[in-house]
Amino acid sequence: MERLDNVIQPYAWGSRTAIAELQGRPSPSAGPEAELWLGAHPGAPSRVSSGSLLEHIRAAPERVLGAPVVQRFGEGLPFLLKVLAADTPLSLQAHPSLEQAREGHAREDALGVARTAAHRNYKDSNHKPELICALTPFDALCGFRRVEDTLALFAALGAQRLEPLLAPLRASPDARGLARTFEALMTLPAQARGEAVAAAVEGCARLAASGGRFGAEARWALRLAELYPGDPGVIGALLLNLLHLQPGEAIYLPAGNLHAYLQGVGVEIMANSDNVLRGGCTPKHVDVPELLRVLDFRAGPVAPLRATSDGVGEEVFETPAPEFRLSRLQLRPGARVSPARRGPEILLCTEGEVRVSLAGQQLALSRGESAFVAADEGAYSLEGQGVLFRSTVGEL
Repeated sequence: MERLDNVIQPYAWGSRTAIAELQGRPSPSAGPEAELWLGAHPGAPSRVSSGSLLEHIRAAPERVLGAPVVQRFGEGLPFLLKVLAADTPLSLQAHPSLEQAREGHAREDALGVARTAAHRNYKDSNHKPELICALTPFDALCGFRRVEDTLALFAALGAQRLEPLLAPLRASPDARGLARTFEALMTLPAQARGEAVAAAVEGCARLAASGGRFGAEARWALRLAELYPGDPGVIGALLLNLLHLQPGEAIYLPAGNLHAYLQGVGVEIMANSDNVLRGGCTPKHVDVPELLRVLDFRAGPVAPLRATSDGVGEEVFETPAPEFRLSRLQLRPGARVSPARRGPEILLCTEGEVRVSLAGQQLALSRGESAFVAADEGAYSLEGQGVLFRSTVGEL
């Protein structure tokens, strides 16, 4: 069992208060702090007493990860845990399936695209399903909204200039029509794109002021337009479900789901991959043909994911991802919990203080502190008063 020292990523959209306050440091911080990475990602591995967690695992992968994990995923930790703190919206984005990632990675290698190139889509050959659990009220865009509701939203905008974009969707109010409308939007010539976004912004201003249905969607579109003037992602965002998560609620994002985190703090877990295909509201590379190839245009409402109790004090966020499993334990004074082991684990305390006891060793985790438990270390117990997130592998 090792205490972790984790890397903070200073992306521009990050909060200057959330991660600093979680870790008990002076707030606000000197610059934005967007993500706290807990894991063995080669780009920013956590540190343990002997060095980086990445090297710690590489020195004895079967002992640290367990033979079943190595057999299924190779000699690397298959998941990455993060604390994400968004002060401003992230880009519209989606992630490929495992098959798409393998094919795309091999294709770009064959074309000689450098793996560090800014225009490279596939940094690795893995997929990137992910889940985020809100620690604060959290707003996100997630998946395409039901077609009839999207048509109602655009009718409320009253922007005649957008009608040509909606024509394919009106003619075919299904995934095929949605794909054609989205493609038409993303491939507009520069002047037409600017005119369309301006018309959408004008309609959103009226809709936001009216305070009626879709007012929140309109306000977020206006915010995106302030940050990214003329960006087609402003209109793209109006095609997506807007979710308001309360603390403890989560969303799971499978391959092909177009999404954007807008604002809030959450604990995020994902397969260990860097593959992102962006769809707007970003200064970074946007590859429209490749994005269209991986997007899932099936439309419908998205319900927040709530944890299910295992009956012994652990609440699990169930997903189909084999790479990860996220759960939450709310410990009370006098209670003692011994979770069943299934592989390597990262433990993160987000409230109070939790004591981890393992083979005569005890480690106290205060708010913002974390630990790594290797697969071969056996059972441990938890005591204290606080909230602990537990990350490990899924069903193998």
